[in-house]
Amino acid sequence: MRSPSYPHLPARGLRAVLVLALTAAFAAAVPAAEAQTPAPIAAKPYMGWSSWSMQSSKYPGLNDQGDYSYLTEANVLKQTDALASKLKKYGYDYVNIDAGWWMDWNWKQGYDQYGRQKADPARFPSGMKAVADHIHAKGLKAGIYLPVGLEKGAYGDGKTPVFNAEGCTTADIVYPDLRTTNGWDSSYKIDFDRPCAQKYIDSQAQLIAGWGYDFLKLDGVGPGSGKSGDQYDNVADVAAWHQAIAATGRPVHLEASWSLDYGHAADWQKYTNGWRIDTDVECYCNTLVSWENSVNDRWDDTPAWTGKAGPGGWNDLDSLDVGNGAMDGLTKAERQSYATLWAIAKSPLFTGDDITKLDDYGLSLLTNSEVIGVDQSDNPPARPVTASDPQQVWAAKNADGTYTVALFNLGSSPAAVTADWTALGFTGRASVRDLWNHEDLGSFQNKITEALPAHGSRLFTVTPKGSALASTGYEAEASGNTLSGNASVAGCDACSGAKKVGNLYLGGKLTFNDVVVDKAGTYLVKVAYVSGDSRPATVSANAGSGTSHKFPSTGDWGTVASVSVPVTLKAGANTISFDSGSGYAPDIDRIDVPKSPR
Repeated sequence: MRSPSYPHLPARGLRAVLVLALTAAFAAAVPAAEAQTPAPIAAKPYMGWSSWSMQSSKYPGLNDQGDYSYLTEANVLKQTDALASKLKKYGYDYVNIDAGWWMDWNWKQGYDQYGRQKADPARFPSGMKAVADHIHAKGLKAGIYLPVGLEKGAYGDGKTPVFNAEGCTTADIVYPDLRTTNGWDSSYKIDFDRPCAQKYIDSQAQLIAGWGYDFLKLDGVGPGSGKSGDQYDNVADVAAWHQAIAATGRPVHLEASWSLDYGHAADWQKYTNGWRIDTDVECYCNTLVSWENSVNDRWDDTPAWTGKAGPGGWNDLDSLDVGNGAMDGLTKAERQSYATLWAIAKSPLFTGDDITKLDDYGLSLLTNSEVIGVDQSDNPPARPVTASDPQQVWAAKNADGTYTVALFNLGSSPAAVTADWTALGFTGRASVRDLWNHEDLGSFQNKITEALPAHGSRLFTVTPKGSALASTGYEAEASGNTLSGNASVAGCDACSGAKKVGNLYLGGKLTFNDVVVDKAGTYLVKVAYVSGDSRPATVSANAGSGTSHKFPSTGDWGTVASVSVPVTLKAGANTISFDSGSGYAPDIDRIDVPKSPR
């Protein structure tokens, strides 16, 4: 990025000129190695607060002037001060102002003479720069929000001039048929083949950078945001914003939202620092969120995206609303599970709670240093190592050889959940540390089992003391296997042996023959598979009754993932079948059967 430009300075006499000249000369003489380099944007998932959860809730007292009226300068500054005093020392440093800052209480928009959003004087009487200045004075970073496209209210019959772009008006930046775009069709689609289009985005970027904002949430972006089709493809918009932000010279974190299309993951990685992978977490009800509304959806929707996250860009699971007790709308167990998934997925950790009213339990969840450490570490995100059944295990292997392991009971009643070391790739003993409770639990042979409440969880660091897992692999496409119904062998560049068995639908079935083990028992069989969406398959052995397991999405039909499922085998030769039944099952690449039962 080029250096930022500076406004013209008033004359202050020869002394001021000499001071500036000497300062510049000294700066030029400082060796490059000694220059202070700002931290890269999104080197780690960002942490902070966002206004939208409270804006969108019907919880008594939050929006007392009508829907979304919580968003005011006074409330933002109140949350800023609370964040600085309560959460800043734990790494929370972004204060993000969401939708509505340029709208009055009736949601009527306001724009400047160049078609750019202008702060509503009732909501933000001091203006957006003054708010950013207050946030910065607390040692925090300021975030702001804009929808993608040219808002209809900014069009002005096409006669509105574009700032710093002689001869350009709003009619020169959109398609002549005024086709709409974004998740709400609230904007006209910008045509970036027209030279004035980039200049309009540049003018918006210059405005928010000039105010001092460090973060932009660009919302309603497609493909995604509930829309499909060419007019809702906003990749060019996101690229334009990436270019415009770079041209300002100010480091601004660009976050794209919402429920973005996985097929364009490479675009989100190229142009942004984070991307929402799901719909809003808020319930738009009398609490901030609810378990059933969309918090629990994240366990199904996150796995496909796991491999896309890393320094510079992260999978955004949305607000983490676990700090306000009754206002959150969750049980304590649900609040902990919510926070656990966000941490192991390495999602940004930004809360939408009222920070001035955090309860003791919520504060303990938001400030647990070991759990925050999982989110902020250089280790990879976790993903499921068992099927996406009501009881499931997620894990990630860390750089030091340990594992981050989470147990979840997503069922509606208490249940035991077991993490088998074989699902992690080793056998024998391992020491276990409970991260939520800061407690070393001791050494465990082959597995750990925990009784969990409904929607409950545990989070561990597991340190192997045993040996690497020995197993035998069996290819799905092997000639000795039996294919039934529509099942057929297909090419697969990412698969073992470059082949897989697919078309497992409406009775399609794959049977692995001659699966040999020395001892009878239940084996945790590792299944490598491909599935563009989450699909079940009934797994059985030796023509016995089977168990249906749900396999999480791998994101597309060219990506392989694996989970482990329990299968009871007899000593000697066995068959293991994957049956689609009356539905659609994933494609199968191979299975790996451990040498010993669990």
